[in-house]
Amino acid sequence: MENGKLPHDHHSGIEKEFDHMPAPEAFEVTADLFKLMSDLTRVRLFWLLCHCEECVLNLSVMMNMSSPALSHHLKLLKACGLIVSRREGKEVYYKAAGNEQASALHHVIEHVAEIACPE
Repeated sequence: MENGKLPHDHHSGIEKEFDHMPAPEAFEVTADLFKLMSDLTRVRLFWLLCHCEECVLNLSVMMNMSSPALSHHLKLLKACGLIVSRREGKEVYYKAAGNEQASALHHVIEHVAEIACPE
């Protein structure tokens, strides 16, 4: 934006907002999260894990996927902090992380898809 002025002055005050907009790098985390969640399987898997804690074998049956394919999706969701895991003997259990990002994404999915949490 040259000289702090836009080519058209619509009296919207957008220049002030633009002055306070973070650098493009600040939006990278959000863009990366949206890229990750652009996969239908990961959206469904994440939604499911918001409602239960489950092992890979049971999740693979519920999602109709092989365990290795499901593990790939779980690894991606875990790497970005949306899910967590715990080991109990030989089983590893997964569930949604208890952080603000996971909670917000859960609500967005339900709002956009117009679905409700199971009772």
